[in-house]
Amino acid sequence: MAAVSGLVRRPLREVSGLLKRRFHWTAPAALQVTVRDAINQGMDEELERDEKVFLLGEEVAQYDGAYKVSRGLWKKYGDKRIIDTPISEMGFAGIAVGAAMAGLRPICEFMTFNFSMQAIDQVINSAAKTYYMSGGLQSVPIVFRGPNGASAGVAAQHSQCFAAWYGHCPGLKVVSPWNSEDAKGLIKSAIRDNNPVVVLENELMYGVPFEFPLEAQSKDFLIPIGKAKIERQGTHITVASHSRPVGHCLEAAAVLSKEGVECEVINMRTIRPMDMETIEASVMKTNHLVTVEGGWPQFGVGAEICARIMEGPAFNFLDAPAVRVTGADVPMPYAKILEDNSIPQVKDIIFAIKKTLNI
Repeated sequence: MAAVSGLVRRPLREVSGLLKRRFHWTAPAALQVTVRDAINQGMDEELERDEKVFLLGEEVAQYDGAYKVSRGLWKKYGDKRIIDTPISEMGFAGIAVGAAMAGLRPICEFMTFNFSMQAIDQVINSAAKTYYMSGGLQSVPIVFRGPNGASAGVAAQHSQCFAAWYGHCPGLKVVSPWNSEDAKGLIKSAIRDNNPVVVLENELMYGVPFEFPLEAQSKDFLIPIGKAKIERQGTHITVASHSRPVGHCLEAAAVLSKEGVECEVINMRTIRPMDMETIEASVMKTNHLVTVEGGWPQFGVGAEICARIMEGPAFNFLDAPAVRVTGADVPMPYAKILEDNSIPQVKDIIFAIKKTLNI
């Protein structure tokens, strides 16, 4: 005991080292949480916190969700708060918008955002515009969430990215999480927001585990909408991305670091309102910019970033034209080899960075 009591006044790092040497103690492994479970945890906490919150969508209740994101919620909260709907996006999205106008806080799940096209009138005309058209008298606190962008082998009608579609519309907030921390913090902020929020998840990320920091495990953990995060510090080039491609950017940065190129990787987290301050500050430091997204190039997220950089104070700091890495300008092919060539890969990001740096 004397050996342990003598550690009390020492710095934590030194204490850890002493414990390892004297007692063969090792720190516990960091908690790993999948993106699926992080979203589930965030919704569960908000359902528990506020009885006005409810979830509706196709197969969200008894089946635990098409992707098991709502696993266990129906058993915990019952039919009145976890509601299975018919296959009618226009219908149940309209019900959700009406419920929000009446004072509830619905979470409306689309099995995929491709199906939100069936309900886009409700999302844009009924949800996004009502606060403005009512002169600020009628808020619509609703979350539209589900998988967005390319999955695997589901072809053109189930593979498009809606970040630019919904990011185009005033009245909506649009978030696009990458890892588990993003997923939990943003879904909780979206549910608490008094505006309609579109949460663009990614099907291929649902089962991916990430380290879950201690603060993210708190029921009070929120990530502010409209704030990006620098995932990797760098000095030579800024790489801005959202959703799954953030991971590809970090992989590319790790490869290039071995060649002496240090990339600053920005996880945008929010598409609208876009955090241009973080991107501009980074570009002013690195003097180069590459944007990476899974969506189509024309009128895309990268196009908007490049336009804002050109119009803003960071433009004069650029030493080379900004470069976009995007999905191919075609409907998504079904064949795997064509699909792989239609989605940005790590090699494409490396090529774009080297092109921008002229190396």
